[in-house]
Amino acid sequence: MPADNTAALAESARHRHDAAMTRTRAVLRTFDSTGDRVTYAKIADAARVSRAWLYTQPDIRAAVDHLRGANNRSVVAPVPTRQRTTDAGLIRRLEVAHQRNLDLSRQLAGLREQLAAVHGELRAVRAGARIKHDEVAR
Repeated sequence: MPADNTAALAESARHRHDAAMTRTRAVLRTFDSTGDRVTYAKIADAARVSRAWLYTQPDIRAAVDHLRGANNRSVVAPVPTRQRTTDAGLIRRLEVAHQRNLDLSRQLAGLREQLAAVHGELRAVRAGARIKHDEVAR
């Protein structure tokens, strides 16, 4: 009678599954950090697993779908997840830009006043020079 290897086969299958999960999670972290475009084929190829297997793993499938949505939005350049801007960050940047705009507007108004004063002084100097020129000409 042949030996019963059921336990060893089950252990081997569990080990292969755990190794595949570890590789796949590592690949997902890499795609997340680089911001590269995500497809099931790319993930399966990089993790050395089948696409069919990816579809049968609910947590992996959810992670792939999440990355697909996050990384595939931008056509211009991929942006890693940790570098993406939150709504609060965008609001803060808008507030800073608005404040800078107000500061520059005040500075511009002051410079315009200074320019007007310099033009007035220049006009007075020229008018004074004309008066002296007219007096010399008489």
